[in-house]
Amino acid sequence: MKIGIVCYPTYGGSGVLATELGMGLAKDGHEVHFITTHQPVRLDFLNANLFFHEVFVEEYPLFHYQPYELALSSKLVEVVIKYKLDILHVHYAIPHAYAAYMTKQMLKEKGVEIPVVTTLHGTDITLVGSHPVYKTAVEFSINNSDVVTAVSENLKQDTLRLFNIENNIEVIYNFIDFEHVKDHEDSDCMRSNIAKPEERILLHISNFRPVKRIQDIITIFNKVQEKIPSKLIMIGEGPEKESAMRYAKELGIKDKIIFMGNTTEIKKVLCYADLFLLPSATESFGLAALEAMAVKTPVISSNTGGLPEVNVQGVTGFLSDVGDCEDMAKNAVYILEDDQRLEQFKQNAFENAKRFSIDKVLPQYERIYEIALQRVSALK
Repeated sequence: MKIGIVCYPTYGGSGVLATELGMGLAKDGHEVHFITTHQPVRLDFLNANLFFHEVFVEEYPLFHYQPYELALSSKLVEVVIKYKLDILHVHYAIPHAYAAYMTKQMLKEKGVEIPVVTTLHGTDITLVGSHPVYKTAVEFSINNSDVVTAVSENLKQDTLRLFNIENNIEVIYNFIDFEHVKDHEDSDCMRSNIAKPEERILLHISNFRPVKRIQDIITIFNKVQEKIPSKLIMIGEGPEKESAMRYAKELGIKDKIIFMGNTTEIKKVLCYADLFLLPSATESFGLAALEAMAVKTPVISSNTGGLPEVNVQGVTGFLSDVGDCEDMAKNAVYILEDDQRLEQFKQNAFENAKRFSIDKVLPQYERIYEIALQRVSALK
């Protein structure tokens, strides 16, 4: 099968999932074409079945905002025709599903029919999509996709609550490629590069947007380090980073926090961590939490969105109400203060992560593609 994948080529969960999915499909023998503005950060070109096509958005003084959707749909038409793609899989309702619909209409004029699978990831629904300015377009795009998937049951229910959806939505969870985890386990993990032997290491990874509640992470860590010698690693870039650094300085703990910025070596950094912090205001799934669990790192998170579908209360970590830093810190200390207890949580996290193995999820997407192809074929 020849599959076109459209995503944001960034560190965000949707881009990571789309890239890992594409690489998994290529490994499974499919021909996969990424159509994005930049090469996805996790895209590995060690497979001959992987291709990348850059969407170039020309800048014109006439446009206050550059017409990305027009450039994308035009590029999609070009790639579909040139490489004879069988299906388009777009990640994010806006603008990608909308651009895919326009692509379908332009291709029809050329006698080409191609099915579109749309995967909803979260903020395209709960934050951006539900805004009155975009709501009609999002609803239209979802209802005009051939198949729609969501990365958690919670996101599916939010979509049905916020929009008038006529299409069926299938839940296909985010996943982990345990082959990559094995590579990580085989590498050296020099904790001494980060912390002293008696110190615990806490970790957070995100795009540092307000929804991630970055200041809460600093607050939680501050409470933890008052009771247990600890270091905090912060990975990512974004609008909240500077204020987080100022807050850490005000608390007098800046020397205990390592702000690493963006890195492609996330799996190597994960091996340092004893605990992962994710106190977000909302998470459609929590891919970063799952990636931490896959390398035996328990999770302290908020009890919101799809997180309870990933992080099992009292087993793989703990869930608290959004903003309850006191409870999150207390739970963190409970896990970290006892070596045997910490080891048990680590093992529990790893075992639970196996539920989300790519080996279990990839066939679900392949089945979805077959359904989409059959629906388009039936209309001919």
